[in-house]
Amino acid sequence: MLDKIIQFSIKNKFIILLFTLVLVAWGSYSIKNLPLDALPDVTNNQVQIITTAPTLASQEVEQLITYPLEQSVKTIPKVIELRSISRFGLSVVTVVFKDDVDIFWAREQIFQRLQEAKENIPVYAGTPGLAPISTGLGEIYQYDVYAKKGYEDKYDAIKLRTIQDWIIIPQLQGIEGVAEVSTWGGKLKQYEIAVNPNTLNSLGVTITEIFDALEKNNQNTGGAYIEKDQYAYFIRGVGMATGIKDLENVVVKNRNGAPVLIRDVATVREGIALRYGASTKGNTLLQYFGLDNTLIDAIAERSPYKFGLKTIGTNIPILSEEDVRAMNPDYMLVLPWHFIAEFVKREDEFLSKGGKFIVPCPNFQIIGK
Repeated sequence: MLDKIIQFSIKNKFIILLFTLVLVAWGSYSIKNLPLDALPDVTNNQVQIITTAPTLASQEVEQLITYPLEQSVKTIPKVIELRSISRFGLSVVTVVFKDDVDIFWAREQIFQRLQEAKENIPVYAGTPGLAPISTGLGEIYQYDVYAKKGYEDKYDAIKLRTIQDWIIIPQLQGIEGVAEVSTWGGKLKQYEIAVNPNTLNSLGVTITEIFDALEKNNQNTGGAYIEKDQYAYFIRGVGMATGIKDLENVVVKNRNGAPVLIRDVATVREGIALRYGASTKGNTLLQYFGLDNTLIDAIAERSPYKFGLKTIGTNIPILSEEDVRAMNPDYMLVLPWHFIAEFVKREDEFLSKGGKFIVPCPNFQIIGK
């Protein structure tokens, strides 16, 4: 066979030369248009179902949550792997699809099965939800929110967390390609109602009655409308609590013709959600799985998040006060401490200047040995 190929090559030199030129042209075109990625994501095509149930042990999590979810997704087509983890208060089910499956189609199939699985999961066991379309390599931008010097007492961790949740996150989520913005640290504001057991007993009020009263008296209701002349007046009942005083005035029950209010049996105050850990640096932006570097450019160019990058000793891009003055109010700073744009830029420059030829050389040497 090899002799015939050699003889054909000798007798048809022009055809071989033409074929070689075509290969060279094709190779040159491929190298010029070769997609470059500093951190290629090789994660398989997967969808994760996460359920939190803080009151359940591992065995109950497996029996009440994980097993029903696994049974509901087994019938989905093009699934190649199904695995799960059941821990105290946590269930994670991972469904791996074939590489040619569209991730949004896969999530839609999982979502449809979740509606069926919820019928077999007790209400107290938690509600299953889908994880973001991202992986560990999707953490492309991390930042901290600080109060400026002199405003630390006025803007504490609670107010900074509120600013993060209601001002900063909505702006970042408006960038195309952002899968999620995760918040680490801070103190999540909430209203706490500390009941007095002795007062409850003396007034004949139960904890269940307090829960029911708060649920029923903390909502807005819609009504009909009244026609008068050529106008129509719509009727609505506004009962949503807006602060501590509204919660204190909620009626629990009527006792001997006198209303029993929340403030009569409990103390309403501002508090924070229970913290299960600690974080030294916080707030992470995740990009969609499989997305290229266009999101990095979008973040870098988005106003008021336009980065005049300067580097510190570790070459991590950071923002000065002047760079973020247009975005930040007088009392707050948003300081990015990790932005992958600098690394991606240097990596792409290396590859475009010949790194694509240098990197394979050690591989060929190892294979040859």
